[in-house]
Parts: sequence; structure tokens; C-alpha cells
Amino acid sequence: MSAPVSRFLPQDFSTEKSLALIAGQGLYPELILQRAQASGYTVKLIAFEGETADELWRRFDEGSRASVKVGQIGALLKALKRFDVSYAVMAGQITPTRLFKDLHPDLKAITMLARLKRRNAETIFGAIGEEMEKINVPLLDGRVFMDDQLSEKTVMAKGAYVPEQETLSHGIEIAREIARMDIGQGVVVNKGTVLAVEAFEGTDKMLERAGTFDAKAPLFIKTVKPNQDYRFDVPVFGMRTVEKMKEFGIAAAALKAENVLMLEKEKVLAYAQEHKITLMGY
Repeated sequence: MSAPVSRFLPQDFSTEKSLALIAGQGLYPELILQRAQASGYTVKLIAFEGETADELWRRFDEGSRASVKVGQIGALLKALKRFDVSYAVMAGQITPTRLFKDLHPDLKAITMLARLKRRNAETIFGAIGEEMEKINVPLLDGRVFMDDQLSEKTVMAKGAYVPEQETLSHGIEIAREIARMDIGQGVVVNKGTVLAVEAFEGTDKMLERAGTFDAKAPLFIKTVKPNQDYRFDVPVFGMRTVEKMKEFGIAAAALKAENVLMLEKEKVLAYAQEHKITLMGY
């Protein structure tokens, strides 16, 4: 019996069943598509206007793609029904400020949002997942097909500074606590001092703020929430992040093993090694 294509696929998933790719920004949706098609799966595309890359859109014919505005939940569900898919996967970021402006809720979305006591990315996407379950199109774990791109519990690239256990433990403790409180999933520490915490503005801004202190050994910790929902929230670490680490003088990063997705992993590790940046999993 051959090994499964991905441990994040349901047991009953076969090449006879098609998959909808609900795509946001960046490289992530493209990699999911490449790997799914290479494994023999039929993929349909649901794109978000102003978010999904034009290059990805052009890879599908008219009968295999649909475009919706961010907030049009009814249109999204109709597209899933029209495609007659068995599963769906979300990949790629949606501009965070869309939660506050440029949102185009249809009647279905307005009804759904009215039921939510708190409106943030987790509650909104969680409610979307529930609506998809009602039409028998469950959302898959966003790490599907990307097993070999996950962080590992080892020193993956060894730079000039490898954090000592005390600093690492302190950073992990802080990161876990801010993740538990739903503030963010990253923190930069330096020898027991918290330099910057990730919040709504994202990782790049956090790294930039941490870099202004000219600390000797800053360590970036990336973690996950206690009950992380990987259907729509997969922590990602890619070339952009490691390049920002170099730009702002962040010496090392520790990533939650098997939980953080390292896009273009080989390229990221080669860059880190070349520029003496430590990347490790914990």
C-alpha cells in the first residue's frame, strides 16, 4: 500500500473527488495547486477580487473558476455547489483591514455576522466553515499537501547565534501567552527582555520595531494558539520573513515544529545559512 499523499487528507479522499481552492494572496495557494494537481486531484478555483493573483486565475478555464468579493458568503457557497466539489481548502492571506473596510457582505454574510458576539478573523472564518459544512463541503487542514514544508524540531539552519535554553524558554512562554489571548503569534526577545510583540499589524512591523533597539542577540519566536484552527489559520514563515530578519538584524528564529509552514523551505534555509541566521524548531 502506497504512502498517503498528505497526512492532512481525510481517509476517504481520492482522486475521484474534486477540491476547491479558496485562494488569497501570495505563493501559498500556488504551491497547494501545484502539489494537488501533481498528485492527480482535480482542483477548482474560488478567487477573491483584489486579493488572488491574476497569474493563478489565468491557470483555470472559465468552467473551473469563480470570483467573489470579500464578504460575499452566499456567492462563495453558490460557487462551491456549482463546482460539486467534495472538499475545500483555504490558502493565502486576505488583507487584514478588509475586516474594517472594503468588505462587501451579501445577505448571507449579514445574517451570519449578526449571530457573532465577537467579530475577528477566527470567528468569521469559523462561521464560514460552519456554513460550508451545511452544504457538505468541509474545509481541509490548510497544511494539506505541504507536509515536507513544515518546520522541524531541530536546528534547521545554524547561524552566528544559537539561543541558549533560558532565552528560548522565556520567548516561548511569552509567545504562547499572547497567542492564548489572541493578540498575535509572534514575539521578539533578547536575553530575558521582550523587544516587540506581534499584533494586528503583522510580523514585518514587529521585526522592524524589534530592530530599532540594536540588541545583540534578538530571537524571534513563532507559535500557535492553544486551539489553532488550521483550516483557515496556518502560521507561515517564508522568504519575505527571513529577508526582513536580515534587514532588521534579527539573529535567530524558533518556530513551533510541525505547525509553522515554511514556504519554499529549501530556499529559506539556504538564505538563512548564507546570511548566518539561525532557524530552529521547538
